[in-house]
Amino acid sequence: MKNLLSPSAHLPQSVKLHAVLVIAAACLITFCFPAVAANWSLDQLMSSLAQNKTAKAKFSEIKYLAVLETPVESSGELLYVAPNKLVKRTIKPRPEVMQLDGDTLTLERGKNKFTMQVQEAPELAALIESMRGTLAGDRAALERNFSVAMTGNRERWTLSMKPINTKALQVIRNIEVSGSKGEIQEIEVLQANGDRSITSVEKRP
Repeated sequence: MKNLLSPSAHLPQSVKLHAVLVIAAACLITFCFPAVAANWSLDQLMSSLAQNKTAKAKFSEIKYLAVLETPVESSGELLYVAPNKLVKRTIKPRPEVMQLDGDTLTLERGKNKFTMQVQEAPELAALIESMRGTLAGDRAALERNFSVAMTGNRERWTLSMKPINTKALQVIRNIEVSGSKGEIQEIEVLQANGDRSITSVEKRP
């Protein structure tokens, strides 16, 4: 099978943005929150995240795009390996693999394979680095790139993140992660152009 390897410069900007947003969202839904205490603080959440090393899950995603009349649905599997590898394998409606390994983002669609370095888009690199900081339990890294607010309680909580970087705000307006107790149930990503995605996740053993 022949693969077409292309640097970021040969990828349409919309593909770059979609790939990075998907990876960033996947990072946040990596279903890796252990049990937490009733009086839950952001610091306790970060401490819990830092304990995670490897996680697997099934996902289902619905994307609402202004250019389409009906939502786009997809489903597949996620794999996270600390400290910086994330794989999103879409099974339906058509096979696709997105992988972030270190600073290299790879997208495989059919016979084509595209790669880019996250540093090629500084505003998006900051977004990815903040996601890594979340998975590593690094609150400082998260707050370098986002205005963070947590509401709710142990039974039902929401973590809301708004980029503080002007360029990042041109891509993404807000990320909301919601869950119950020690599990993430849903993440919503709202893009600056009004498009949004809602992803549900089910942890696998």
